Amino acid sequence: MLRPRRSFAKGVSHARLRQWAQGDGIASKLPLPLNMSPTTMGRIVPRLTPLGLVRLVGAVAIALITATSGCGGGSGSKGAGSGGISSGGAGSGGISIGGAGSGGLRASGGSSGTGGQQATCTDVAPCGGELVGTWNVSSSCLDLVGDMDGYLLYLGCEKVPVTGSLEVTGTWTVNADGSYADQTSTKGSMTFPLSSACLTVSSAPVECFKIAGVFTAAGWTTAKCETDAGGDCHCSATADQAAGIGLVSPLPSKNGKYTTSGSALTLEGADETSEYSYCVSGTTLTLTPKSASLPLTGTVVLAKESTSSGTGGASGGGGVRGSGGATTGTGGKAGAGGASGGVTGTGGRGGTGGRVTAGTGGATGGAAGGAGSGGTGGSTTGTGGTAGAGGTTATGGATGKGPCDIYGEANNKCVAAHSTVRALFGGYTGKLYQVKRASDSKTQDISVGADGFADSAAQDTFCAGTTCVITFVYDQSGNGNDVEAETADSKVGGNKGQSASNAAQEPFTVGGHKVYSLYLKQSQAYWRDGSKSNVPLGSSPQGIYMVTSGKHYGSGCCFDYGNGPLSRSVSGCGTMDAVNFSSNTMWEKGAGAGPWVMADFECGLKAGANPNPNVPSMTYTYVTAIQKNNGTSEYALRGGDATAGKLGNFYKGKLPFKQAKEGAIILGSGGDCCYSNTTLSQGTFYEGAILAGYPLDETDDAVQANIVAAQYGK
Repeated sequence: MLRPRRSFAKGVSHARLRQWAQGDGIASKLPLPLNMSPTTMGRIVPRLTPLGLVRLVGAVAIALITATSGCGGGSGSKGAGSGGISSGGAGSGGISIGGAGSGGLRASGGSSGTGGQQATCTDVAPCGGELVGTWNVSSSCLDLVGDMDGYLLYLGCEKVPVTGSLEVTGTWTVNADGSYADQTSTKGSMTFPLSSACLTVSSAPVECFKIAGVFTAAGWTTAKCETDAGGDCHCSATADQAAGIGLVSPLPSKNGKYTTSGSALTLEGADETSEYSYCVSGTTLTLTPKSASLPLTGTVVLAKESTSSGTGGASGGGGVRGSGGATTGTGGKAGAGGASGGVTGTGGRGGTGGRVTAGTGGATGGAAGGAGSGGTGGSTTGTGGTAGAGGTTATGGATGKGPCDIYGEANNKCVAAHSTVRALFGGYTGKLYQVKRASDSKTQDISVGADGFADSAAQDTFCAGTTCVITFVYDQSGNGNDVEAETADSKVGGNKGQSASNAAQEPFTVGGHKVYSLYLKQSQAYWRDGSKSNVPLGSSPQGIYMVTSGKHYGSGCCFDYGNGPLSRSVSGCGTMDAVNFSSNTMWEKGAGAGPWVMADFECGLKAGANPNPNVPSMTYTYVTAIQKNNGTSEYALRGGDATAGKLGNFYKGKLPFKQAKEGAIILGSGGDCCYSNTTLSQGTFYEGAILAGYPLDETDDAVQANIVAAQYGK
């Protein structure tokens, strides 16, 4: 989300420059030698022409930079940002033009100035080495000094000067089978100012005290931001985290898999991937954690536990023999013999009625009782099962209706339909998603099985003995609106910090069928340009439904599904039209602690009020979330338990912005992601569709009944 820089003097009036030079005490800020006293400077400044004054400002900037060795104080300076000049924002303690920042030459969209404190902890000299063993942390020196990447945190500024440190204690175990166990603890703190340019998330203004939520979403245990008497925003954050060895993370992993390449170490946990450089020297392991957003330098030093057994004690001089280690170990106790003869199996249980499936009758008689384990066959044949009642119409698959059939009959055509779980049209028999395996980078499409659900057995076979990620989720509507993982090596492209979803992260059952979800962690999202393939544009009406999870969600911005900007940057309020499901509280929110069904039209999340007591927290395992609008004046939020019951009506009211939809499809992030930044959101996607038109409530209700009939989690 790169933003153009403007000249600092553009738009700054002559009068304002004079005011700054005189009232802000320019002469007192000038380093020596400059051959004029503060009194002389005070006499000269009022007589300067605009051009002369601009030149003076340039001279001052050059002199300041020379005197302070760049951004921040000299080598003896202690305070972060003291005396710094930032070319694009408010550097704490620097020179302020236009009164917008707490120092630093302020430009539109600029960054906070770089701090003056220098890091004292140095990185490891990497050398690689054998890692297998149990390692105890003996010391750590980890500095947080320098610029934090604001864009990666969705802030409106590129750089935020931070000062702080981290400390690591505990034990880290590396196993020969490629797994690790992390029993370390990472603690620490940091402080930082936020210029006015930083006080936006996805270009939507956020109050100083609310923006602390960005940092807790990024993994800090606590964060606090306050406005001081001068109107500047100052923040602090603390970490007290189990696992994650030296890296602050929202989802640190206590165990997982590891790989090495030369002196680079990668830890693949359940919810995150971490990178380190390392060196093993004898019984000492030194690690340097690699952070994408924090200015982290230094090392964690660990000592290897000894695995050798104790030697025998020395013989006493003529006395009692030393208490040496045992000589020969005692033999293991002989295993008890197996029981003679198997236990005679009991008679088979009477068969139950058959499962109600796609319109077929119940199964016939129950199977005969199986043979007892190791014994003879059961003596009693199971009685016939009760005939099952006729099944209801199948939910999707080769027969019956799916959600998109229901919407289509109501003239709300699905222009994009995505699911890793099932067919969303009754007659759809094609591809659902693509997986790519790590062992050889080959891919395979996972299609709909004969029963209308994903052929998960094909995935299990293809990915056996390795790991797979989901690279595409295919569009079932026929419009070709397949969404692709936004990674650096994908066709749609993505930030180097982005990754694709683990294909086997969440296995579960729907209607008795094993399937997998699209389980999205932070820095994972999918995208497609659908502007030329029937996705609604401009002020056209649109509806969206999604089945997601009330157990896996986050407070980061922004877990969305719907219509987004083509540039993957903020191009204006109303250029998005998406449903959001999260516990984000930076703009509007619902009742309780969340998560909530909300709308994202760009320029902040909307719940109809702040807070809106009619938008409940949705903590069901499976949640139906709906956002729809007529494109000009009204939008509505609805939701419910995807396994039972009806939809609730949470909000219906005025659209906050004039709609200017651009037609990109976003899944898992906000609109200004993830080409030049990464997403802080997380959530689970099971199925969903983008619809042309403004569906009636009764149409939504029929779709909810179809979702319930699919039997999520059963």
